Amino acid sequence: MIANVIRHCFPVAAQAVADRADEINKLNVFPVPDGDTGTNMSLTLKTVVKEVEALPANAPMEAVAKAITHGSLMGARGNSGVITSQILRGMAEGLVDAKGDPVTVTDLAAAWRHGRKVAFQAVRKPVEGTILTVVSDLSERADELAHDRSMSVEEALKELVSEAYESVARTPDLLPVLKENGVVDSGAFGFAVFFEAFVNACLGTDSSVDFRTTVDSSDAKRSVAASVHIELNDDWEGSEYRYCTEFLFHADSSDFDQKAALDFLATMGDCELLVGSNPDYKIHVHTNEPDRVLHHMLGHGQIFEVFIHNMDLEAHDRTAAIAADREAAGAPRKKLGVVAVAAGDGEAEILESLGVDVVVSGGQTMNPSTADILDAVERANAEHVIVLPDNGNIRMAAEAAANACDTCEVAVVPTKTVPQAFAALFVLETDVPLADNVAAMTEAVANVRDGEVTRAVRDSQAADGSPIRSGDVMGIQDGAITVVGSSVDQVTLDLVRRMQTEEEGDTLTILAGDELDDEAFQALCDAIEEAMPDLEVDPHRGGQPLYPVIFSIE
Repeated sequence: MIANVIRHCFPVAAQAVADRADEINKLNVFPVPDGDTGTNMSLTLKTVVKEVEALPANAPMEAVAKAITHGSLMGARGNSGVITSQILRGMAEGLVDAKGDPVTVTDLAAAWRHGRKVAFQAVRKPVEGTILTVVSDLSERADELAHDRSMSVEEALKELVSEAYESVARTPDLLPVLKENGVVDSGAFGFAVFFEAFVNACLGTDSSVDFRTTVDSSDAKRSVAASVHIELNDDWEGSEYRYCTEFLFHADSSDFDQKAALDFLATMGDCELLVGSNPDYKIHVHTNEPDRVLHHMLGHGQIFEVFIHNMDLEAHDRTAAIAADREAAGAPRKKLGVVAVAAGDGEAEILESLGVDVVVSGGQTMNPSTADILDAVERANAEHVIVLPDNGNIRMAAEAAANACDTCEVAVVPTKTVPQAFAALFVLETDVPLADNVAAMTEAVANVRDGEVTRAVRDSQAADGSPIRSGDVMGIQDGAITVVGSSVDQVTLDLVRRMQTEEEGDTLTILAGDELDDEAFQALCDAIEEAMPDLEVDPHRGGQPLYPVIFSIE
């Protein structure tokens, strides 16, 4: 059912944009160097995710489309966010008419056509070489694929991802300001990132929507990389309009004149957008007089959630960030680098303290894509790179990244948890061959006994066949649910005690998730020390979501 696919894949794709927001920001030079496209797109998508996730489990596509339309309108930020909101609205509305199960290539083409139509209607002066160009190219390509009766939906999606990146690579040829600055259009690139992540999740083979199936768009991505080189550009003398002004507007009357409002906005600046339907609208304009814009619109209704950004200051922030990247890029390439995945800030800090060069944000329900891991490998700036996926669902994406990398030698040590990564890093030696390190780290991982404590999201059963109810606290050992209860503290104690009975260890390394505050975590550690005084407890704040406790015994 298309509604379920969208509900599963949209959050994954939105996270991909959030993870790469800074990278997208640094590309932005159009229409002025306001460097917040990635942030704006991410915030827009985040609001959609919130509305979609609030729907009941069996919500039909009509309800999903309504949530996408409302969420993207309410959350739209910046020029890029507003246009993205209209693309999403158009495609969602187009998919409502796809009554077949599964969706066909013809349905996809119809959705892209409608997305293109709605997006172009929102922009008074469409410009070639932007996100609108990519949407247009994707619509045309989808129409071509729909005429091939032998084309499957899976094949069509892969073709469309490649087309997205190829279209992004062409944007500098269509818009002089992009070619002058050596970049592709940031909004176009951000949308390609979103679409690729959505397709990767859609084609996944696991119900948790991981990245086990990876779209092979490497050639198209290389084309993008070959077309751009982010230049340090600090010679911008200012734009005619300085303030990016945006807000939500609620019309007072049913006969609100949308055209008259747009005409007024055009007299106040440029990049004017007014989208939505009576009485709720999103308004965006670049102007030097945001106060006059707000005062005028107050005469026709109510305004709220006002955001005003000084694009001059944002441009200089972007320049400083790129300069910092340039300085880092000039560092000599090291012999060995390490990339690891972490779900919490505390986990990331510990991994970095143990020698990890780049930490990728991700975990059980937010798996990073192959592209995310490949990007991290490149940022490690090393001749040889070891990747620690730290989750079984991420291993295949890590291996795909290793196979796709052609700039350095990459190996994956198949860690399933962060404590396993700790053990692997303790035996890492930077001056020995890569194969020897991988062998030693893999052996260290095999000797780790770890446990995880989380809550059941559905009814199930434990390893011994006993029932598990939704909301129960579960203790997981070696991938099997061995302890079930109602209290995080008690389940943790029972699981540690069970593992100690099987094989006594000396040290317990325990990570607190974001659910446990410092007081609760200290009380848990005190209870473990009291129950097992011979076991040394080494506590840390992991900050991971969903898992209040993760630990290992050595």
